[in-house]
Amino acid sequence: MAADSRRFTPIKPMQAASLLLAVLLLVPVVSSPQNLPVAAPFRISVNLNLVVLPVTVRDKKGGFASDLRQENFRIYEDGVLQSIRVFQHEDIPVTAGLVIDHSGSMVHKMEDVIAGANAFVQLSNTEDQLFVVNFNEHVTLGLPASVPFTNRADQLEAAILAAPASGQTALYDAIDLALDRLQAGSRDKKVLLVISDGGDNASTQTLPKLLRKAALLNTIIYTIGIFEADDPDENPEVLRRLAKETGGEAFFPPQFSEAVSNCQDIAKDIRHQYAVGYVSGSTRAGGQRSVRVTARAAGKDLVVRTRTGYIAPDSPADASAPRSEAIK
Repeated sequence: MAADSRRFTPIKPMQAASLLLAVLLLVPVVSSPQNLPVAAPFRISVNLNLVVLPVTVRDKKGGFASDLRQENFRIYEDGVLQSIRVFQHEDIPVTAGLVIDHSGSMVHKMEDVIAGANAFVQLSNTEDQLFVVNFNEHVTLGLPASVPFTNRADQLEAAILAAPASGQTALYDAIDLALDRLQAGSRDKKVLLVISDGGDNASTQTLPKLLRKAALLNTIIYTIGIFEADDPDENPEVLRRLAKETGGEAFFPPQFSEAVSNCQDIAKDIRHQYAVGYVSGSTRAGGQRSVRVTARAAGKDLVVRTRTGYIAPDSPADASAPRSEAIK
């Protein structure tokens, strides 16, 4: 199912927007050289506040709406219609981390977790960079130091099996380490798949700080909560928040074995997303801004899932993006 990205090298969204704006600014000047002062070379200073959103669009039956064009989308920032400057719908490689709970409450679930991870890999792009973070009260990278990333199912399975299922749960610390590890990858799109019961009783990191960090690093988090009856560590709300506020999706399979199909659904979701971007027209620096994305096509009832806001940069070096939910 993976696209053959060797056929071409797409321009990155920031490069595309910068190039377009530079061309628009340069054309009238180049066409009228007599207007240029002889002693002063022409210079362009461009400060783009580019916002690129990962957008999933489904029909009412849950199928992907994969044939939409740029004109089918509208983006509003703080209620103001924006001009779309970036539009992409291709299977681009990602850097993705599998964050796997190995606490004592997961001991009877590991077989299904490994099967799910294998299913995820089978539907991944062959150029994806994958890694594993294992955690109980301790947090470790699953792959050996000599293998920072891989797309091989056998290496990822060995990485998950490298840690025993016992002890307490440091979920927030594990996601914190995974976010740091993502930044070592070379793919523009960053994703985490977290499989856990959602409880945390051993972290030094806090959920609010973690959510802000995930937003600032522009990371999509998908979660799968697998619980036993009367599980004291069960905390589905944490898993829902992690997914909702980063543009991902949360799954809660009634049977552990259904984690496999959930992992397949997540892999397909990643492969079918649109990247839709705009240059914010706001001159206000910093602060929270709301974003709403809609998609319309004749004869189709569409549901859009993306972030619903982002943190505007205080300076050109800053970046970011929080919340998300389904928007009809």
